[in-house]
This record gives sequence, structure tokens and C-alpha cells, in this order.
Amino acid sequence: MTDYSGAWSEAGVQAFLAETTVPIRLATNRPDESLWIVTLWFRYHDEGFECATWANAAVVRYLRNDSEVGFDVSTNEPPYRGVRGTGTASISRDEGKETLRALLERYLGGTESGLARWLLDDEREEVRIHVHPRQVYSWDYSERMAEVVG
Repeated sequence: MTDYSGAWSEAGVQAFLAETTVPIRLATNRPDESLWIVTLWFRYHDEGFECATWANAAVVRYLRNDSEVGFDVSTNEPPYRGVRGTGTASISRDEGKETLRALLERYLGGTESGLARWLLDDEREEVRIHVHPRQVYSWDYSERMAEVVG
């Protein structure tokens, strides 16, 4: 069960995550107990964040060692708003690169670019990271920044 607090209801959080195409920032624990932050494309799907990455990425090793994560999805331009929280991550094969394809559509508008072809190459093994949020806190500075955002 996810605990929502802050500026928006659960529906408001979901609407923000559906319309916002900035990457998610995931904080993980490395085996030496230091923190590691990685930025990934995401979609909010199945009551959590879905990401795709290369199977041999460092974040995959770290999550297999410790599935606890912190996350942030926030706008880069005023008025600043977003969500942050904590949860756990699970890793599975990205069969047919379904998650990756959905992310390419979301962030690049398709799979026809050179970047998309490289990511979809049969030689690259992709995994799906699903972040199951435990706590979600939302904030929205639109009102307090109205004067400076014209």
C-alpha cells in the first residue's frame, strides 16, 4: 500500500507522472553502503515506476544486492513541482524489450532514431526495473512562483 501526502491526491500524482517526461532519479545503496544515484526514463505503470536499462548496468547489481530505493521526479523549469519518495525495486527481463519500446515512444516519439536502434539491438540485453512506491510526497510551487513565472 502506497502512502500519498503533500500537495496532490493519488490521482493528482498519477496525472503529473503521466504528463511529465523528465527522467526519474533513483537513489540506491552500493555494497559498501554508500549511495548511488542514477537517472532513468520511466513510465508510471502498474502502480509503480517502470524503467529499462542494460542488464549489466551498475544500478542492476546494486538493486540485486539491496532493493530499497529513494526516487525523485521533478520539473527542471519553474514553477517547480514533483514527487519524491521511497520504495523497493524488482528486476526482471524486459521480454521483447517491451518496456524499452514504450519508453522510446514516450521520450523520443518512436523507435526510428539511431539511439533507439542502438538500444534495441539484439546484442543488448535489457532488464525492467519496477519501483514499488511505499511513500510518495508531492509538492507544487506554482502558486508561490506565479509572480516570477510569466
